[in-house]
Amino acid sequence: MSSRPLFKVALAGLVLLVALGVVWWRGSTTTDDAGPPSPVAATPSAPLAATGNAAVVPPASAARPGPREEIPMPGCWEGLAALDQSATLESLHAAVAAAIQARDTALVAYLQERLTELVGNDPERALQLVAWAVKAAPPEPAIYLEALKAAPAVRHPRVTEKLLSVAEDRSLATPDRASALDALETQHRFTPETRGRLKAIALDDSADSAAWVATRTLGRVMKEDYERTGTYAPYWKDLLDIGTTSDDTAVRLLALEMPSYSDPLIDSGSIDALAKVMRTDRERDVREMAAFRLAVTEDPQKALAAYRDAFDGEHDLCVRWALLRFAVRAAGADALPLVEDFARKDPRLRQDYLDFKALYATGTTDFTRIWLGKKEHHDCVVEEGAPH
Repeated sequence: MSSRPLFKVALAGLVLLVALGVVWWRGSTTTDDAGPPSPVAATPSAPLAATGNAAVVPPASAARPGPREEIPMPGCWEGLAALDQSATLESLHAAVAAAIQARDTALVAYLQERLTELVGNDPERALQLVAWAVKAAPPEPAIYLEALKAAPAVRHPRVTEKLLSVAEDRSLATPDRASALDALETQHRFTPETRGRLKAIALDDSADSAAWVATRTLGRVMKEDYERTGTYAPYWKDLLDIGTTSDDTAVRLLALEMPSYSDPLIDSGSIDALAKVMRTDRERDVREMAAFRLAVTEDPQKALAAYRDAFDGEHDLCVRWALLRFAVRAAGADALPLVEDFARKDPRLRQDYLDFKALYATGTTDFTRIWLGKKEHHDCVVEEGAPH
């Protein structure tokens, strides 16, 4: 067979495909009238809105031309404009329940933002959200408390007190207590009494995940207060107590990690407590985190002594590696004699000593730049929050 018949067959096939494409395109530019939507306020007005996608079906003349194209369509809710114009807490409350029932997460998110706007700086409205949260079934409590968290009224003393009371209520479900604690994270500062109550939750063995969230809340407000006023010491004292006394490993680890997000200089008085954690904590991750925390201190020489004391009693290579690298971070080139001693005691660390020695010999002093040039020789996971 010559190539000409093959060419004609190919050309005919191409023409057919083009024709089918035109028919499909014309069909896709028209839509079927599904009739008026059901009049349900603040809920999806038609099946297309509920899914957020409309399937364009090719006409019958183009039978099975291939996979159907899915064209995303914007959501549309009947009655939402009217709801916005005359919104009250009660109407939004009812709309949230309807949206949850319809499993419309986009509408729930929008209504949550509207609740925040409507609450504003009004403590009475804020307290109403808390009351609804306490009585509602999941996921409503988290929605109301997240809306409150973003409103200025959350910092009103009466609202703060109410959220603390909810967080302390052992009769409530742990996730609801945790949501109340989470709503406190946007405070600008905590009083000594408030810090004490949060610390008590963090150390409560029965609080489960609420203890972890209480610790995080202390740390996040510490960051806020530190950035606004330079105050961190009272919060750090509470976090250090939690990090050294909690029975929950995750809570201890988080308590020591939280200063990482503002990096204040650790005072000399905290070094002894961190040194004890490095020597005695039963969990490797916590010992490493204590070494990391100690690396940003106002007394590098005292920190080096703590690293030296911890090294001899430590047998985990990854923790020893943490002690070495954070000693370098704490004191820079002044740590090289100690690092050489570490490498002599544990030959697995010798190449690390040689790397740091060569890097500092170039004249670089900034630890971030030093670390960028450092090769990794150990299969150790760097804990969350630790820079490398």
